[in-house]
Amino acid sequence: QVQLVESGGGLVQPGGSLRLSCVASGFTFSRYFMRWYRQAPGKERELVAHISSAGDGTNYPDSVKGRFTISRDNAKNTVSLQMNSLKPEDTAVYYCNTKGLWNDYWGQGTQVTVSS
Repeated sequence: QVQLVESGGGLVQPGGSLRLSCVASGFTFSRYFMRWYRQAPGKERELVAHISSAGDGTNYPDSVKGRFTISRDNAKNTVSLQMNSLKPEDTAVYYCNTKGLWNDYWGQGTQVTVSS
């Protein structure tokens, strides 16, 4: 059974940092690209980071580029998102994601709130 479990969210002040982690199980992690998405209230789910299966290619939208860094450890079946210089507009539920042969897989999400 494919499982993605996020952790690391919380409340942080503007300008602060958080590191999110996602632990994967139930599939050969090293064969799949991984993504982080976020969804703020009333908004569509938004891709915030992508990393290739080997970890040698990444992509970010302009909204987070230079502030967020995605990484993975294939030996530990984990993908992380380091978030620096956080802004109130980064407030959202953050989800770990990958695409399988027949399905997209999602974690349960972890709440990130950026507020003073």
